Amino acid sequence: MQVKAGLFFIFAFCWITNLIMAQEMKELTPEEERVIVYKGTERPFTGAYYDFHEEGVYVCKRCGNPLFRSEDKFDSGCGWPSFDEEIPGSVKRILDSDGIRTEIVCANCGAHLGHVFEGERFTPKNTRHCVNSISLDFVAEAEAEGTVVPQGEEDQTAIFAGGCFWGVEHLLKQVPGVLSVESGYIGGDVPNPTYEQVSTGKTGHAEAVRILFDPEKVSYETLAKMFFEIHDPEQANGQGPDLGPQYRSEIFYTTPQQEEIARKLIEQLKAKGYQVVTKVTPASTFWKAEDYHQNYYTKTGKQPYCHRYTKRF
Repeated sequence: MQVKAGLFFIFAFCWITNLIMAQEMKELTPEEERVIVYKGTERPFTGAYYDFHEEGVYVCKRCGNPLFRSEDKFDSGCGWPSFDEEIPGSVKRILDSDGIRTEIVCANCGAHLGHVFEGERFTPKNTRHCVNSISLDFVAEAEAEGTVVPQGEEDQTAIFAGGCFWGVEHLLKQVPGVLSVESGYIGGDVPNPTYEQVSTGKTGHAEAVRILFDPEKVSYETLAKMFFEIHDPEQANGQGPDLGPQYRSEIFYTTPQQEEIARKLIEQLKAKGYQVVTKVTPASTFWKAEDYHQNYYTKTGKQPYCHRYTKRF
């Protein structure tokens, strides 16, 4: 059964609103201030990200709020970076002072980004966010080929397994402060497993997501709470209609502090009467899943069928 499309958007709006927190603003150069604060425009074809093609996340120059993903960037020929979709809840639209165009600003700090145009037919989404490079910073995707946790990123990495990784990835990557989310396999004995191998339930792996986050913008505890609230931690070896040990509920901690937080949250849930079956395990080698599994719901336009938000804390 499919979760109604409207449910996700209502849920996303509510928790994005609640999770955005006050952040220390970055000191701007005079030119950055001219564009970001006083709503200026950089010269076309001069920005750092106009002809730029790396994979990752574009964030607000002033507050670091994630705004756009590289997979939504396209070349419109206009001279400024163009995106046909923003990260939900990250961008606010305002009628421009000229009374004609629509300005876009960072929904977190109000920094001027550029303008949005619709109906130009550049992409199937028929939307162009025309953004000043100077209003952006870029965060590259984490390295992901058969590693435990990239060295030095232990306290910036969270690994959760809670059923089909499509839904877990889709919901957790919307949390402000999350820089990237990738789907993969962890906890098994077969090196470099394929989806076909894992789906047999015989490799020992769980479908999981590995999250790179900014600890100054979102805490591990906030992410762990959200994890417990977007899947059913009482269902053993499955999630919704997806059954098998590869769909188990499990937290793979990367630091002793993460283990402590995970176990504390489980005790809190048990005290409320929940029969939690979530395992808490040291992180082992994480194998990135095949490309077609990454950003699945963004690519297909579908909605999660076995994940939904339930307030538990």
